[in-house]
Amino acid sequence: MPTRSVLIAWLMAGVCTPAMAQDAAGTQASEPAPAVAVWSAATGDDWLDTWLADVNTYAGRYRGAFVDELVRYQGAPRAFVTELLDAGARPADVYLACATARALGRTCREVVGEWRRDPAAGWREVLARLDAGRGTETFARVRRGLVSSFDRWARPIRLDAALRRAFPDREG
Repeated sequence: MPTRSVLIAWLMAGVCTPAMAQDAAGTQASEPAPAVAVWSAATGDDWLDTWLADVNTYAGRYRGAFVDELVRYQGAPRAFVTELLDAGARPADVYLACATARALGRTCREVVGEWRRDPAAGWREVLARLDAGRGTETFARVRRGLVSSFDRWARPIRLDAALRRAFPDREG
């Protein structure tokens, strides 16, 4: 089964190891570490990295709604998304793969395959290989799409200057 092969290769490449890592460096309960300190998409865009880290939080609480979002709005196959999450992939990695694929007119599976080539390099390198990095229309579409996802989840999100221009009728 090709999907299982992809998952096994992904696990062997170590993609899921950082995803399951915990910040056990002694952070006290009264001083929660920011999500970005534990995990970062490393896209080269601080705004996107921050809100993708929040996707991990949301998906941890509302997995069904998260999967539904990827299926309905990113065109991802439900079984593929579920298998990735069950194998330990971070929801934000899955979101970014599927959102990028949608913006490029490719499949989520293709972008996950590209990620698998060198996950340690981070998403900045993956996006550059796909001609979807910072400064491209594809990258801008992924950022705008994340705002729309947060809206559908009724989850607050702060916009940066570029997104305030893209969404002039919104506050924040």
